[in-house]
Amino acid sequence: MGSHRRPKPPSRPRLAVLAATAGTFSLLSTESQAEPKPSIEKVRQQVEEIYHDSEASTEEYNAAQEKKADLQKAADRAQDRVAEQQQEINEIRSEIGPIAAAQYRSGGVDPSVQLFLSADPETYLDHAEALDRTSSRQAALLRNLASKQREIAQTRAEALKKLSEAEKARERMGEKKQEIQSKLRKAQKLLNSLTTEQRAELKSAEAKADKATGSSDSAATYNGPASGRARTAIEFAYAQLGKPYEWGSTGPNSFDCSGLTGAAWRAAGVSLPRTVIQQYTAGRKVSRSDLQPGDIIYWYNNNQHNGMYIGNGKAIHAPRTGKNVEITNLDSMPFFAATRP
Repeated sequence: MGSHRRPKPPSRPRLAVLAATAGTFSLLSTESQAEPKPSIEKVRQQVEEIYHDSEASTEEYNAAQEKKADLQKAADRAQDRVAEQQQEINEIRSEIGPIAAAQYRSGGVDPSVQLFLSADPETYLDHAEALDRTSSRQAALLRNLASKQREIAQTRAEALKKLSEAEKARERMGEKKQEIQSKLRKAQKLLNSLTTEQRAELKSAEAKADKATGSSDSAATYNGPASGRARTAIEFAYAQLGKPYEWGSTGPNSFDCSGLTGAAWRAAGVSLPRTVIQQYTAGRKVSRSDLQPGDIIYWYNNNQHNGMYIGNGKAIHAPRTGKNVEITNLDSMPFFAATRP
């Protein structure tokens, strides 16, 4: 039988070359299959979507902020009542004092004086009355004191509850603030990844998008048919054209969407709630066919974004981070509903 020589295994250097070559082919294959970089228009859409999402979080932040403020006011009022009730208790105690002193001078201290040492004055009073050792005047004072002590305990508990709830609302605000800031950082990171040329191209794409939706933040004068309070509200909004959107802001130098509508109607003497959904709930619903200048427009849904109708198929609103208060077409976003303050 002839001998068959087994092929000689490749040397280590050759193995290294083969491995490197294989890696090169693998890398080339991966690169050839890699998805192309997103277009500028895609980047613009992604940034818009991030900002759009952050606006919903902004409204939740606004709601938590308003709730915290309301709860803090309620707690402050309760604490003021505690001080008033404590003063009433002090006055009752001072009135009981002379009676107790007179009894002491007459040779004995009425058992009711032990009220000052009793944790439960009403129970003690029942015993004292049963023994007929307390005057009717003392009985009335002691019962009043017992009632006031119950009231002050309840008021203190109410104040503590409101303070606890206010703290929870504050924590919720902190969570929403971090959520908003995280989304804004994500958008900024995406923008920072662009070259100077790409940023210029993006700016051009944004300008084209604004032109397509009829958006403009240039100063303008309202010449529409609105009158009375509606006209005052619209004129206020027009005066804010070009001011930056800022989440959580109600003016005077920047606004978020519900901050602008609320400030505009407040200038007209009408107090609106803080958030989009609260303004939607508080207003009288009007159909699109019945729109009048000054009506509040809601896009997407009833709790995310709003603005003010100014007539002629146009609305004024505070759009999103990175943009200014502007006039836009009513159909620049999906129309949801309208209300009249």
